[in-house]
Amino acid sequence: METVSVPGVYDAPLAADRLAQSPDVDAVAVPGVVVTGDTDHDRVVTHAAARKLADVSLNRDTPVTFGVSGPGMSADEARERVEYCADAVDAVVDLATGLPAATRQ
Repeated sequence: METVSVPGVYDAPLAADRLAQSPDVDAVAVPGVVVTGDTDHDRVVTHAAARKLADVSLNRDTPVTFGVSGPGMSADEARERVEYCADAVDAVVDLATGLPAATRQ
């Protein structure tokens, strides 16, 4: 397993695309959190990232999951939902292996 950190959710599609190009990578999970601000920037960033990550998955024929909480969340709400980002990892394993979570060991 390889971990790549990016400055923000908006930067995740480029990192995901580079990972998906590697023959050693079977799938990419993108966890993260986007908190709300004074403008709609959080919504714009989240929607753009989701759309581009879907494009990476389809263009590279590699499972890419979107485990980003937000937009429209406060920092406290984001902290409470951080564990839900891990669901993206479970989902990408399911997609890569073709096995539902209940049958994995």
